[in-house]
Amino acid sequence: MRITGSLFSLNFTFAVLYTLLVGCEVTNGQDSLKGLKDYYKDYFPIGVAVSPASLTGAQSELILKQFSSLTPENVMKPAPIHPEESRYSWENADRIAEYAKANGLKMRGHTLVWHQQSPAWFFRDAAGNAASKEMALARLKEHITQVVGRYKGTVYSWDVVNEAVVDEGENIYRETDWYKTCGSEYIAKAFQWAHEADPDAQLIYNDYNTEFRGKREKIYTMLKELKDAGVPVHGIGLQAHWNINHPTEQELRDALDRYSSLGLKIQITELDISVYPSDHKNPDDDAFTPEREQKQIDQYKMIFKVLREYRDVITGVTFWNVSDQRSWLDNFPVRGRKNYPLLFDQDLQPKKVYWEIVTW
Repeated sequence: MRITGSLFSLNFTFAVLYTLLVGCEVTNGQDSLKGLKDYYKDYFPIGVAVSPASLTGAQSELILKQFSSLTPENVMKPAPIHPEESRYSWENADRIAEYAKANGLKMRGHTLVWHQQSPAWFFRDAAGNAASKEMALARLKEHITQVVGRYKGTVYSWDVVNEAVVDEGENIYRETDWYKTCGSEYIAKAFQWAHEADPDAQLIYNDYNTEFRGKREKIYTMLKELKDAGVPVHGIGLQAHWNINHPTEQELRDALDRYSSLGLKIQITELDISVYPSDHKNPDDDAFTPEREQKQIDQYKMIFKVLREYRDVITGVTFWNVSDQRSWLDNFPVRGRKNYPLLFDQDLQPKKVYWEIVTW
């Protein structure tokens, strides 16, 4: 009995030591100490869009374990960071930049030019009349120079221009205040001024629906013209607000092939997978059913399989929000509807889909 007990004790001790040496507990066959950034370290950085409120408590712990890059969700957009011509509001953007530096995280800048959050003062003179093209461009240059210059050495990649291409019709450019005031010239100028402010930064054109053939070809045409003119545009950002039915694998491959043929790098900048197809409009039918869960798993698996194959042209993949606890898709586009588009649930725990994309 003494020998048996000793052997049991020895085996138990060895088991404990082995667990500690190997790296703690294992979940679904995976080392629980590893995060997304570790599984994909030989492929591309894995990032997440954050607000200052995300940088404390349990959310901060999840961010530091899982991600290697941050994108400010809102606080670097023109209106929040530059609300008046003579006043910048740096505090919230600085908090994210300081957090990134303190924790050794890469950081993306989002975004320098976007029609939806460009404050009205850009387009009005002191008397309230429409600003001239020269005035609007001078203000844009000052804005870009100040913002990019402040975060030079911290932000490695900028979404310089956001959503300048129209979805429907024959025209390429969206009829925004920027376009109406300056024509398409503002796009090339924005890239030029961003490059002058930080010659080492990767400069990205960012848009959604980049996989639909019609819009894809418009974006391709614009980017080719910019490249041919020597404009310092280095890549395209595919926002990747996708759903369980879109894109198909062929649509995704076609888009990656088309854009990379220009010599551009590609970033997946705002990834989430809605559990509802685009035509689902019922706010009362918002359950995360097993069927929707499986479709989301299948879609994420397909997307990451393709992205891994294109690792040579992809320089980053960023999720838009941390977890299902809060997503910009809650209440959008259907008011009152909860969505579940991310890899972590409302308790910040990995969903089944998480384990599927870290196992291949």
